[in-house]
Amino acid sequence: MQLFYNASLSQTSGSILFDKDESRHIFKVLRYKSGDALYVTNGQGLLVKAILNVVDPKKTVAEIISSENVAPLPYRLHLAVAPTKLNDRYEWFLEKATEIGVSEITPIICDHSERKVIKADRYERILQSAMKQSLKAWLPILNPAITLREFLETDRNEEIKCIAHCENSEKSSLKDVVVPQEPVTVLIGPEGDFSLNEIERAMEQGYTGIHLGSSRLRTETAALVACHSVAFINQISS
Repeated sequence: MQLFYNASLSQTSGSILFDKDESRHIFKVLRYKSGDALYVTNGQGLLVKAILNVVDPKKTVAEIISSENVAPLPYRLHLAVAPTKLNDRYEWFLEKATEIGVSEITPIICDHSERKVIKADRYERILQSAMKQSLKAWLPILNPAITLREFLETDRNEEIKCIAHCENSEKSSLKDVVVPQEPVTVLIGPEGDFSLNEIERAMEQGYTGIHLGSSRLRTETAALVACHSVAFINQISS
C-alpha cells in the first residue's frame, strides 16, 4: 500500500490532482501507470482509494472510487518538547513520535534552550512523510514555537499535565500518572533541563513532576520514551 497526502481532500472530492513533485514521484520513482490504484489521506482521518487516469511527471490525476473515515488515536497526547541543539535529533523525534502515535507537538523555548529558532516548514514535511510511511490517516498538529511561560499560561485544566525533569525532588513514574483514554500533556526540557523556576512555575499550574526511568535521557530520547509509554498504556487497556 502506497499512501499519499493531500490537505485539500474532502468528502465531496471526486478526483485528485497531484502537484508537480508528487506527479514526478508517481511517474519516475514508483513507475505507476494509468489504471493503477493508490491511497490518499487528508491527514484528518479521511482515507480514499483512487485510480490513476492521467500519469504524467508534470500533472497526474486520479479518480476517487471509495473512501472511509479512520478513527483517531484512542488517546490524545500533546508533547511539548524543547528544540535540541542539534536539529537532526529533533527531526528524528518528530519522525518517530509520528510513527508511534502523537496528537500534537509544540516546540517550547526554555531558560536553558540553546536553539530558539525552528524550521517549521521542514518539520511539517517530516511529519507528513512519517505519516505516509507509517500508513496513518491522521497528521499530528505542529504548533508554532513558543516560550514555556506562554505555554503554561494556556488553560489545560481538563488534561493530565506532566513535567519530566532531573531535579532531586519527589516525582512519580509516568505510567502511574497516565489514565487510559484521558488526554495528557508532557513537558520535555532542553539538554540543560528545565530551570528551577520553570519547574516551580509548572507545578503551580497543576503539572505533576515525573521521571521516565532510572537513566538520564537526552531530550529526544525522553520525548520518545514518553510517547511510547502513553501509547503502550492505552493499548494494553483496550
